Amino acid sequence: MKTSVNDRDEFDSTEKMPTLTEKINKALQHGYTENFKITARGLTDEMGGKYYSPSQVHIPNFHRFEGYSDPQDNAILYWIETNDGRKGILVDAYGPYADVKVNNFIREVEDIQKSKK
Repeated sequence: MKTSVNDRDEFDSTEKMPTLTEKINKALQHGYTENFKITARGLTDEMGGKYYSPSQVHIPNFHRFEGYSDPQDNAILYWIETNDGRKGILVDAYGPYADVKVNNFIREVEDIQKSKK
């Protein structure tokens, strides 16, 4: 069975790697419309209306992006679902530029998976 580029996580040098923007657009198409952030109180939306602990969060997918020439371009996109049905994304750097609050929060999330979305 032949596998399409969209169904694989690996690419050879002649294939185009998806961009962060393309993956954000894909998340939006799947209903992940909230923009989440991490604060000292937990995961919240841009307005800070409600806060979630790591146990109230499910991460069904994530994508890592590596900058070819600049470590500042390293990013990770998390697709997040909360226990009350909200769906959104969280973008963070990784490596030396990663946000410690995000890293600590994500490390405590027990329900994290990698999907082929």
